[in-house]
Amino acid sequence: MSLNKIDIQLNLDAENPKQRLDAYLASQLTDYSRSTLKKFIEAGYVRLNNVEAKSSDKVRGGDLVELSLPPVEVSSSKLVAQDIHLNIVFEDEAILIVNKPAGLVVHPAAGHEDGTLVNALLHHAPEIREVGGEDRPGIIHRLDKGTSGVMVVAKSEPARLVLLEQFKARSVYKEYWALAHGVPS
Repeated sequence: MSLNKIDIQLNLDAENPKQRLDAYLASQLTDYSRSTLKKFIEAGYVRLNNVEAKSSDKVRGGDLVELSLPPVEVSSSKLVAQDIHLNIVFEDEAILIVNKPAGLVVHPAAGHEDGTLVNALLHHAPEIREVGGEDRPGIIHRLDKGTSGVMVVAKSEPARLVLLEQFKARSVYKEYWALAHGVPS
């Protein structure tokens, strides 16, 4: 596969120890899981020193790694807008902040194809369908089904990229409270 547009370019410092390419990418691109990065490599989206790479390739100081992100596929057949009440804390043209109740699943998954926060968001703000792709449009972070709390949702791709960087840099202040009844086992 030929790379048309290089989305991410990494130049390894001379001090970088020798390591597998997939492990190196996972350490640098924390928005992606190692298995996802392996799939990108296997599909030909990654080049090491201008040559199509393999996951097992070793990278070392001085190497050049280029990644051309595959097109985002939105599985629209699963993503159905549903009129589910949202407790909106704040909204402007870039972001939406909602108070997610306990019991609400954030995004569609096995056993929860609908009735999720994403389904409600698509009804409220249809433009998020194009933000981030897959089954998690606009979603920056998540809370477990049984957890209530405030969630930040991107309404545009530029907002999503800024928010992801803020979460990655840990410049977002988060506070967690727990309420326990009885003595946990």
